[in-house]
Amino acid sequence: MVFGTRQLAFLAVIASLTPSAVLAHAHLVSQTPAADVTVTPAPSELTLSFSEGVEPGFSGVTLSGPQQQKRSTGKVQLATGDAKTLIVPLKTALTAGDWQVDWHVVSVDGHKTRGSYRFHVK
Repeated sequence: MVFGTRQLAFLAVIASLTPSAVLAHAHLVSQTPAADVTVTPAPSELTLSFSEGVEPGFSGVTLSGPQQQKRSTGKVQLATGDAKTLIVPLKTALTAGDWQVDWHVVSVDGHKTRGSYRFHVK
């Protein structure tokens, strides 16, 4: 299909009116403990920071340890004054070994994303 000058100009105007945030997803930008690190002592909470605001009520984390055992976590909550950072309290101390964090979030614009990372407790 060939567009004329008027159609291209119209499409350019429409594209410029579409907010870029509507097209975005919440991507994990940092976490504590960081991915692929060894920590001592074991953390008492996980902190996950995203590229945009997330809805804690529709977001969650699963923590799996050595031998794929699932570890119970506290309720996911937003960091005080920061809609982009989730805090995940850990109910019990983590034992030595490799741990995997599987996360899923719904951003404030309704998009779902998920991912995972690992860290090691010495």
